[in-house]
Amino acid sequence: MAGGAAYLGFMFFAASPRDIAPDAAARLAVSARARGVAIVAVTVDPDDALLSHLSASLAPDLIQLHGRETPARVAAVRALTGAGVIKVAPVSDASDVTAALAYDAVADHLMFDAKVPKDSARPGGMGARFDWSLLEGIRPQRPWFLAGGLDPWNAVEAIRETRAPMLDVSSGVERGPGVKDPALIFAFLEAVRAA
Repeated sequence: MAGGAAYLGFMFFAASPRDIAPDAAARLAVSARARGVAIVAVTVDPDDALLSHLSASLAPDLIQLHGRETPARVAAVRALTGAGVIKVAPVSDASDVTAALAYDAVADHLMFDAKVPKDSARPGGMGARFDWSLLEGIRPQRPWFLAGGLDPWNAVEAIRETRAPMLDVSSGVERGPGVKDPALIFAFLEAVRAA
């Protein structure tokens, strides 16, 4: 993909300003796939019907689970879809990081993201950052993602402080809720390359 992104995520959650229909995502994914970009279906507590529909229409490389899925559900999602799984771990304190490691054996990747307020209608995508020092010394079995409050101006700091092998960005490259800004995306990717 132009700019060098390795993954392209599509959100399938009605409460998100980034929500997209599976068929529209499939059309958009064609050119990204042609450039070797992995396609990610971002979901929140998806049922089997949605997962089957996404598998048939989008055929994602990875399913990102952003809800309250248990380790057993993560394994079931992989078995049902045949796709890899990214399990998002909301973090506000050290116990959240420890709890996330229960998914390490069943998920292809963990994603550490800021925990949202309890009354939030969305489980993420709020542009909030958590205390990155909580990740000090963690060693998941597979490469992991850092998310939450990332943007072109703090990407270098995020990588240097956490040693995260991969970053996930959404609101930090938007000019408004759900509206991606190509200039911010390129600036973010340039910052990552510079780190």
